[in-house]
Amino acid sequence: MHYDIVIVGGGAGGLELASRLGRRLGGRHGKRRVLLIDRSSFHIWKPTLHEVAAGTLDVHQEGISYSILGRSNGFNFLLGDLATFDPVAKRLTLKAITGEDGQVLVPERAVSFTFGVLAIGSGSNLFGTPGAEQAHLLERTEDAEAFHARLLAAFTKASFAEDRIMRVAIVGGGATGVELAAELIEAHRELLGSLGDEQRFRLDIAVVEAAPRILNGLPAKIAEKATLALERKGVAVKTGAKVLAVHPDRLETSQGVLRADLIVWAAGIKAAEGNKAFGLDINAGNQFVVNERLETSSPDVWALGDCAAAPWKDGKLVPARAQAAHQQASYLERVLVARLNQGRVAAPFVYRDFGSLVSLGDHKGVGALMGGLGGPNFFIEGLLAKWAYMSLHLDHHRAILGVWRTATLALARLLQERVSGRLKLH
Repeated sequence: MHYDIVIVGGGAGGLELASRLGRRLGGRHGKRRVLLIDRSSFHIWKPTLHEVAAGTLDVHQEGISYSILGRSNGFNFLLGDLATFDPVAKRLTLKAITGEDGQVLVPERAVSFTFGVLAIGSGSNLFGTPGAEQAHLLERTEDAEAFHARLLAAFTKASFAEDRIMRVAIVGGGATGVELAAELIEAHRELLGSLGDEQRFRLDIAVVEAAPRILNGLPAKIAEKATLALERKGVAVKTGAKVLAVHPDRLETSQGVLRADLIVWAAGIKAAEGNKAFGLDINAGNQFVVNERLETSSPDVWALGDCAAAPWKDGKLVPARAQAAHQQASYLERVLVARLNQGRVAAPFVYRDFGSLVSLGDHKGVGALMGGLGGPNFFIEGLLAKWAYMSLHLDHHRAILGVWRTATLALARLLQERVSGRLKLH
């Protein structure tokens, strides 16, 4: 198989780029020229994985098939996990797909390309912590679904336990850890409404952060508001606490031992170890080093999103945020269309920080908007911040589905909540 443009990774940036290019090239013409590859068959916006984990977002309703997206946006889709990537020969191979019994369903495949884009995201950084691999991660939809299954089992166990207490420890006070804590509180509150007095149990959540404050990469005012909101919900926020070891039922920290029935690791970001084998320059975090035009060390190969170490300002890198991947996809659309037409885009990629928003559960949120335009003091909170946070999710859907389909999806989600409730107990 050969395609003019091959995009590996169907996250926010990769999918938006494929959709933009497919629509730009048009219909069948786009499907012959643009290929998107991902190891999953359907797409979930990664910033919502904490909602899937808590059960407040139904993955079967929210997930969108890549094949259907390809048909409506004019690109082709191939299911597969990247095995090798040769930037010089402009060729990649995908691992064979096997069934549950080990039988090969789809053999190893090779794809050649004229232009390649790597958008394979990143994972958690365990920092070499002993036992950290035992904790739940929230890197993929499968991780969130596995945690949700364990959560429901733990809920059931706690409702009949002698002490009627369930303990959750979240390692990492970044956006994922903070939002997961708030969403678990909401899930527990919803669950209690369906239980009799004899089955009610207490949920103890601790957010463990090694830095002096949570949300360390965001403005201090956001961190202060988020800390106060979590503490009011009963969440124990433990800052300056380094995790020394992880055990199945407890954390060893620099501030003592913390018991836990469920442990989630949401600290740090690190790209995949396999990136070292692709023949491209990488940094200490295994990210592909790119220049101001998002070009890797090999001609005609670009990288975007969390897997790319893109220069920003004052020696900093473009942060690993969905808004960065969105902007990079828009920029690379222009670059690749120009290259297909034997031209070039001279202007470099310029990241504009539009601020940060953090969801703190139902009808609550905090954030600083227009961080690159109006200054970090443009602060919003409460229901307004929650609506702004939800609008980011809808804007991503708009980019891949269009306005009317996005409106239909939002309405369907609202009606489903009205019928079956916000919490998914299955």
